[in-house]
Amino acid sequence: MTDLFLKIKIQQEQQLPFVLFCKPDSERIVGVFQKNDHLYFLETFEEKGFVFAPFDAETFPFIPLEHSDVYVENTSRDYVFESKPSESKVSMGKDFFEELVAKGIEAINGEQFLKVVLSRKEEISIPEFDIETTMNRMISQYPTAFKYCFFHPKIGTWLGATPEQFLKTNGTAIKTVALAGTQLATTSKTVSWEEKEETEQQLVTDFIVQSLEGLVRELTISSPYSVKAGNLWHIKTDISATVKSKKKIKNIIAELHPTSAVCGLPKLPAKDFILKNEGYNREYYSGFLGELNIDFVTFRTLKSDLFVNLRCMKVFNDKAQIFVGCGITKDSDPEKEYIETVNKSMTMKKIIQ
Repeated sequence: MTDLFLKIKIQQEQQLPFVLFCKPDSERIVGVFQKNDHLYFLETFEEKGFVFAPFDAETFPFIPLEHSDVYVENTSRDYVFESKPSESKVSMGKDFFEELVAKGIEAINGEQFLKVVLSRKEEISIPEFDIETTMNRMISQYPTAFKYCFFHPKIGTWLGATPEQFLKTNGTAIKTVALAGTQLATTSKTVSWEEKEETEQQLVTDFIVQSLEGLVRELTISSPYSVKAGNLWHIKTDISATVKSKKKIKNIIAELHPTSAVCGLPKLPAKDFILKNEGYNREYYSGFLGELNIDFVTFRTLKSDLFVNLRCMKVFNDKAQIFVGCGITKDSDPEKEYIETVNKSMTMKKIIQ
């Protein structure tokens, strides 16, 4: 056990907050260990630390740099594991989810919104859960994702391997992505997309561009391209711009969160539909997380690296709740959407025995 994971063991015994993370394509694993058990919230968004924001809330918890110790270690390149099938208890059944999707399509046809992202959760037994083992598995299995384990006694334990950037800043330069459309990866090297997925992805791109208008200049949008995340393919568009003022970052986050990739479009009616019909509390699933105004490796300020909290799970009482969702448009098929959530659940199931 390395110094990093020994420190985690101490934090767990003392019930003190911490976050462990490894950024995409990085060989560094970072641990941020809070020295007290207070639950801090962002106020100005100029604070430095690790933010862990929920899907639906007006307050954003974070671990402040000024109240934390930081450990950085190299990742293990030689970690090998075999995944075993896990028994899952579906907290939201197939029939209920397909009825939920059908209700969403009906609302779209009734012109309540253009798109809505609906989700469900599964519960899995994990009696031998170990953070070091699980983190090493995520790093080994998903090198291009943002891997993390977050703990706070007032929030709980969350883990994930998300493929989606929320917002990246360096001074006044910002970058984000539009990521949507999903299909299971096969041995084929070519990927073709149906009109439904291409439309869904374009809606996400349009939402981001419209949200940034008035807050940025020099907006650049790439052509859509296919990107692989674990066992899935998605459509991705890169978006970059220059912020008119450093203090606009708070406004940009407010405009983008929650993105249409996890909520819908227009945002407010889609979010209202989710809260009224989904049947459970998403908590931190489809929120955002990451470094705010600080790079924990170089300690350079004014750098933020935030990700959407997808492909994640909450761990408690020897169980894990896995959260999965999909974008619904007028062309969606309820059964196919359910299958998509099953495919997405495999991201977390692969790293649990």
